[in-house]
Amino acid sequence: MPLRDAHNRIIRDLRISLTDRCNFRCFYCLPNGEPPLARKETILTFEEIAYVTDIFVSLGIEKIRLTGGEPLIRKDVPKLVAELAKLKPALQDLALTTNGFDFPRHAAALKATGLDRVTISLDSLDRDKFLDITGVDALDKVYTAIDAAKKYGFEPVKINACVVRGRNDDEMVNFTRFAREYDVSMRFIEFMPLDSGHDWSREMVVPGREIHEAINAVYPLRLKEKSRGSETSWKYAFADGAPGEIGIIAPVTEMFCGACSRIRLTADGQIRTCLFSTNEHNLRDVVRNGASRQEIVGFIEDVVMKKEPRHYINDAEFVPASRTMSFIGG
Repeated sequence: MPLRDAHNRIIRDLRISLTDRCNFRCFYCLPNGEPPLARKETILTFEEIAYVTDIFVSLGIEKIRLTGGEPLIRKDVPKLVAELAKLKPALQDLALTTNGFDFPRHAAALKATGLDRVTISLDSLDRDKFLDITGVDALDKVYTAIDAAKKYGFEPVKINACVVRGRNDDEMVNFTRFAREYDVSMRFIEFMPLDSGHDWSREMVVPGREIHEAINAVYPLRLKEKSRGSETSWKYAFADGAPGEIGIIAPVTEMFCGACSRIRLTADGQIRTCLFSTNEHNLRDVVRNGASRQEIVGFIEDVVMKKEPRHYINDAEFVPASRTMSFIGG
């Protein structure tokens, strides 16, 4: 039987953070450069990740995304990919999210060992703005990473941009032109309250509907599917048949919790049942204390039953997540 929560949602997606460290200082995530929580003795080893992932897949997990922090800061990621790829075909999709800084150096090995897809963060096409947003003068490196992803056949290449009022909301049409020219899936994401600086405000959120209207006015869009299903984004093709794709992820103004199929595993082995959870569940210690495989299965099943019905961003009593994005895993 597949993993199913108390609200009858089937859990098929697992996001695994490999590290909470990052070499960028994006204002919407880790502007203060907080010291890492996952020390060597607390972070899950690759052997532990492979073991618990095998259990998760046996329980019906079909998609895995490796995240961070910046996952490629962790050494020997292709070796972990090779171990996880052994779980195919039950594991149907193995992906990685990266800021792209060091991706070209690993691209060939990641493809050879079984990585299916890659998502690269790109929050501005302007060098000065990119530096302002990320704290790093590395726009050229991200362009190189996109070229490497296409070269090695990570299709479709997804590009994530967090859209923030007054920072990069004037670039939506330029991003769309970029998607058409590079034939990539350009995904626009609403700004969420997960930054370590706690500077999020509702006024900084550019609603998904506004994003759609701005793009559609210049490049008419055609909705690809009538239902989003358990996916996070509405996906659009270009009405004129041009290559590329637009995705709009609007968790703040168009919450999609009712169809959520995701749980997360932090770098230090905590299961999080929602991105905005205020509670975590310590799988690491269950494993390290010698629990049997069946006991681990029971622990995971029990945790999944505690998955929240929805997030509470729009409620007056909203309490921010117990960790910020870099410590949770995107």
